[in-house]
Amino acid sequence: MRDAKPAALPEPRTLIGSWRRFGAIGPVYEIVGLGAPRPQEALRMRVRVLETGEELDYPLADILDDPRER
Repeated sequence: MRDAKPAALPEPRTLIGSWRRFGAIGPVYEIVGLGAPRPQEALRMRVRVLETGEELDYPLADILDDPRER
C-alpha cells in the first residue's frame, strides 16, 4: 500500500492572471503579482479587486481556499 501524500501547492507565479472570488458570494479579483515580502508572515499575492480597481496583498492560503471565477 502506498502512503498518501498531500497535494502539491501550485507555484505562486502560475496563479498570476487568474481570477477568483472572495468566498462564495464576494467580489471577483485578479491575481496580478507577488505580494510584498513581510518577515514571519505567510506568502502573499498582489490582487486587484474588479469592482473597485483596488490592489492589495492577500494571503496565498486564502487565495487557494477561494473559488475560481470563470
